[in-house]
Amino acid sequence: MSTRVYLDHNATSPLRPEARAEMLNALETIGNPSSVHAEGRAAKALLEDARSVVARAVGAPRRSVVFTSGATEAASLALSPALRREGDEAPIDVLLIGAGEHLCVLQGHRFPLAAVESIPLTREGVISLEALEAALARHSGKRAMLALQAVNNETGVIQPVAEAAALIHGAHGVVVCDAVQSVGRLGTTFATTGADILFFSSHKLGGPMGVGALAFSDESLHLEAPMLRGGGQEFGRRAGTENVAGIAGFAAALRAATADLAKEAARLADLRDALEREVLKVAPEARFYGLRGPRAPNASAFAIPGLAPRIMLMAFDLENVALSAGSACSSGKMMESHVLTAMAATDKEALRASFGWSSTQEDVEQFGKVLARVVDRMRSRHSAA
Repeated sequence: MSTRVYLDHNATSPLRPEARAEMLNALETIGNPSSVHAEGRAAKALLEDARSVVARAVGAPRRSVVFTSGATEAASLALSPALRREGDEAPIDVLLIGAGEHLCVLQGHRFPLAAVESIPLTREGVISLEALEAALARHSGKRAMLALQAVNNETGVIQPVAEAAALIHGAHGVVVCDAVQSVGRLGTTFATTGADILFFSSHKLGGPMGVGALAFSDESLHLEAPMLRGGGQEFGRRAGTENVAGIAGFAAALRAATADLAKEAARLADLRDALEREVLKVAPEARFYGLRGPRAPNASAFAIPGLAPRIMLMAFDLENVALSAGSACSSGKMMESHVLTAMAATDKEALRASFGWSSTQEDVEQFGKVLARVVDRMRSRHSAA
């Protein structure tokens, strides 16, 4: 049996050795970080060291970092009319959401559906800043929150978060940025995005699943109604005993991912470009999504006319190549891509190949060989039919 080729890092990245080592070390620490005895202080030290790593990575005050069970919980915490900045009296009235956002954001979380409005994408896959301006004009006099990804999880398109943030802040609103696909890959920080809140996830970086973080740009932002209430952990923003081992692994993965961002981004971009050349070699008519705008270096979304992406996905899997057809959170359901629909794309589904820390040139070469066989078989069957 040939070695598996894993090209689905946007769904989850394999656990980094650094993260595994930190987790094993933390698992030997027996204390509860809320306890005041020596064992508790040792666990607390691991927790706060990890908080400092995350804070430095995104340029946040240390006490503004809140650890969660993942990005979905972090999004649910952030997307709330009860978010306040010191001195604010009025609640947030309207939630504006980019039409290509991850499904967890599209749910609107604690906003009533009547208060949620979708902002369309351009054909290039970026949020329409003109439509955003128009929405702000329609809601003049109301406080608005914008939820916008730094990088689209399906296409890899980089969103103009800083430009959108300038518009929102000009209307005295708040920006929540889903940085799941960009932290540890693009150097996403509060300074580069202009966002008020960032949230991201451990397992996209090569850390463990089940851990994420929410970070506030400054300590004047606070949640009047946290979802989980109890012992006051995470500065009263998220109750429940912290997952110390998972958080330690998260920090170790983030530290490794940010050690040399520019070099790693160039390496991943080379792999992505090589993969796209392999696709064009086999299918010159292939369509790639996101090419006309800035893209993250590690992902490619493509479709080959006449060949169903989901059938191709299964064929690749049988030949030991792991890809995805859009978001991992929806790929198990038979549904069209809302991202491609928002882009007015020709295709309603596409294959996504995404690279990460463990990806190699050999992965691309094996992908190319399998692609040639899969496309040949599928075309032969179509011809026979």
